[in-house]
Amino acid sequence: MRATAAAASAGTPIRSFLFVPGDSERKLGKVASSAADAVILDLEDAVSASRKLLARQMVSEFIVGELGDRDGPRLWVRINPLDSGLALEDLAAVVPAAPAGIMIPKIDGPDDVLRVGHYLEALETSHRLPAGAIKVLPVATETARAPFRLGDFATAGIDRLYGLTWGAEDLSAALGASTNVGPDGEWAMTYRLVRSLMLMGARAADVEAVETLYVDIADDEGLAESSRRARAEGFSGRIAIHPGQVDTINAAFTPTAGEVEYAQRVIEAFSADVGTVALDGKMLDLPHLKQAQRVLALAGDH
Repeated sequence: MRATAAAASAGTPIRSFLFVPGDSERKLGKVASSAADAVILDLEDAVSASRKLLARQMVSEFIVGELGDRDGPRLWVRINPLDSGLALEDLAAVVPAAPAGIMIPKIDGPDDVLRVGHYLEALETSHRLPAGAIKVLPVATETARAPFRLGDFATAGIDRLYGLTWGAEDLSAALGASTNVGPDGEWAMTYRLVRSLMLMGARAADVEAVETLYVDIADDEGLAESSRRARAEGFSGRIAIHPGQVDTINAAFTPTAGEVEYAQRVIEAFSADVGTVALDGKMLDLPHLKQAQRVLALAGDH
C-alpha cells in the first residue's frame, strides 16, 4: 500500500524515491498512479539546458495540479547545483507550489544545505507557507570535498533535513576515475568508503539514510538483494531510476510481518521500564529496543 501524506507527517520513512524528468509531459502524466512513496521531479541532469525554463514551469504547474491527490506520491524537486547559477531561480519557481521537499545535488557540505535552507525560509515566508514545511535531501558525496564534511551534519542544526543520500557517478567524474566498480562488479573501495561514511553521517545527524540508485534496470533480483542488504545495514529507502524498480524497492524496505510481530514483542517486554529483558531465551538491552522501534517506524502505514 502506498504511503500517504498523512503517513509522511507522522514520520514514516520514505522507501522509494522515483526520478521523473521535469520536462516530460508523458512521464509526469504517470506520476499519480506510481507506487513510489515519493517522486523527484528533476530539473537537473534529466533536463537539457535549453529546456530548464520550461521544466520549471511544468513542474510548478504539475505540483499545484496534483496537490489534491493526497494518496499519491509525495512530490519532491531536484534543483540544479548551487554553482550553476540556476538553483535560486529553480527554488523561486517551485516553492510557491509547495513541494514536499527539495533534493540538492553536488553540495560540498552542510554550509551549502544551510544556504538552501535560508532561501527556502525566505520563500516560505513570502508565500505564507509554514516555516520548515519543505524538507531537504542533499546528495552529500558528489564532490571530492563532500565526504570529508559528512560528520558535520550532526552539529549543523539543519531542522528541515530529511536525510542524506549519496551518488557514485558524479563523484567518479570529480575524481577523474574511469570506473567506480571493481573487477567483481561491486563498488570499488573508494565508493564503499564514501557510502559507509554517508550512512554514519546520516545516523549521527539522526536523519534518514537513502541508498543510491541501482543502475541495471533489468536486474530485478540484484536490485532486491542489494536493497535488502542496504536495509539490514541501516538505510531506510532507495532512489529508483525506472518505474519498474519501485515495487521491488518498496518490498525490500518494508519489514516483514514476522519482523513487525517480533518488534512489537520486544517493545512490550521493555514496557516495565527496565534496562534488560529476557525474550525467547535471549537477553536484550536498550539497543535491541531501539532496533525494534526502528522496525515499527519503517513499517509505518505502508
